[in-house]
Amino acid sequence: MRGPLKPALYDRLNRFTWLMDLYADNFLRLQELTVFGRLEPGVFLSEGQDGLLLRLEVLARHQYTLELKLSYTLHDDHTGALDPSAMVRIYLDSAQAEVSHCYIGRRWQDVLGIHPTPAQMVSHRLRMNGFLNKWLQYLKQQNHGQDSWQPESACMPFTGN
Repeated sequence: MRGPLKPALYDRLNRFTWLMDLYADNFLRLQELTVFGRLEPGVFLSEGQDGLLLRLEVLARHQYTLELKLSYTLHDDHTGALDPSAMVRIYLDSAQAEVSHCYIGRRWQDVLGIHPTPAQMVSHRLRMNGFLNKWLQYLKQQNHGQDSWQPESACMPFTGN
């Protein structure tokens, strides 16, 4: 007969389970935002009730995965990069969406160092995917959805007037 699991192992398994649940929930939230079957490489924009333009860049489409960059059209003052943004890999066959990295003012190396421990990486992935989950919920509240997307080329450029 096996003895009880050690508490530290149980905590790690719970954190991993939580991360997998976030991946599944992010997939469902992204599915409410767009139709995966219609996504081809390109850039799409959606304007929500908050007046901010949401930018969805489809980087690549493979048989079982989609690679996306989700961001506003806001730029970081120091780097010029879109901020906030999230690089998302969607696994169509397993119905999961994973944030591979985010840019919210800093890179992961700035946060974790060059050689993070596995526990640090899981914690970081939990934070990134938790961020995406809350952001997707907010986007739905702002009426971004499957029918709100326009190809970037079809949108009028902002002149600042």
